[in-house]
Amino acid sequence: METNARGSLRVLFAGTPAFAVPSLRAVASRFPVVGVLTNPDAPRGRGRRLQSPPVKEEALRLGLRVFQPERLDAAFREQVARLAPDILVVVAYGKIFGPKFLALFPKGGINLHPSLLPKYRGPAPIPAAILNLDPETGITVQKLDLRMDAGDIILQERISLTGRETSESLSRWASERGAELLVEALSLIEEGKASPVPQDETAATYCTLLKKEDGLIAWEETAVRIDAKVRAFYPWPRAYTSLNRHRLYLLETVPLEDREADASPGTVAGVDKDYGILIQTGKGLLGVLKLQREGRNPLGWKEFLNGMPDLVGLRLGGTGETTGP
Repeated sequence: METNARGSLRVLFAGTPAFAVPSLRAVASRFPVVGVLTNPDAPRGRGRRLQSPPVKEEALRLGLRVFQPERLDAAFREQVARLAPDILVVVAYGKIFGPKFLALFPKGGINLHPSLLPKYRGPAPIPAAILNLDPETGITVQKLDLRMDAGDIILQERISLTGRETSESLSRWASERGAELLVEALSLIEEGKASPVPQDETAATYCTLLKKEDGLIAWEETAVRIDAKVRAFYPWPRAYTSLNRHRLYLLETVPLEDREADASPGTVAGVDKDYGILIQTGKGLLGVLKLQREGRNPLGWKEFLNGMPDLVGLRLGGTGETTGP
C-alpha cells in the first residue's frame, strides 16, 4: 500500500538495520513508496530464533509491501518492474546492486552513507572516524554507482566531533539527520534541481567490516587511542581485555594523557573519584567509568570495585587468555 505524500516520485526503498528506519519513515511520509526491499529474516540471539530486520517491522507497521529475496534475480526484477518505480533509495541494505537491477529505475538510485565521501567508503565509516580521531565527519547522499560508495555527491553535511562521541551516539545523529537529507535530495531530484558532483578519486579511503576480535585492547597503545577504541566499538563489538582469564569489556572511559603511574601498561594503578578505575597505558592513564565482566551485567566502577576490592595492582590483558565468545 502506498502512503499519501506530497511528492510524486515512486520509490522502492532498500534497507535493513535500525539505522535505516528513520529514513524509511521520512521518505514514506513525503513520497509514494511502492515497496520495501530488505534482507531475509535471520536467526539471532542465544535461542537462534528467526527475527525480522527492523526495516521490515517498520514497513509492515506503515502498511508497505515488503520484499526479502535471497537474490536479485530475473524473477525478482520482473516483480519490481511491475511496480513501476521511479527511483531506488538505499540506506544500509547490505548488498551491491548490479546494472540490470539499477536499469529498472528511470531516475536511478540514491544512497545515504554516514561519512564525508570519498572518505571511508565501505561498511563501517562511523567507527573509522572515531578510531582515527577525526575532527569532523558527516553524512552524504550520493547517486548509486556500480562501484561501492563511489557515486556522485548530491548533498553532504558536516559535523564537528568533540572526541567523546561513541558509535552509538554518532549513528543516532546520522540516522535522524540523514533521513531529513534524503527527503531533501529526493525533492531536488523531483524538481530537476539536483546538481551531483563527482567524487575526488584521489582522496578516496576505505574501511572494512568490524569483527569481534577487533575489540581486543593493546595496553601498550596510548590512553587516547584506547579510549577511541572503546568509543568506536560501543555498542558493538565492544572493546575488551582479560581479567583472571575472563573477558572484561570496557564500556565508558576517559583518557588522562598527562598522568602516569610507575607501573607496566595494563596495570590497575589506582582509583579516582572523578575518573574511576585508573589503568596505566603506553602513554597516560585510562580512567574506566563503566565495565562489564563476561556473562554479567554492566556496572559502574564503584559497584565493580565492591565485588573486586583487590583489583588495584592487578595487570590486565594478554592475548589468547579469555574464555569469552
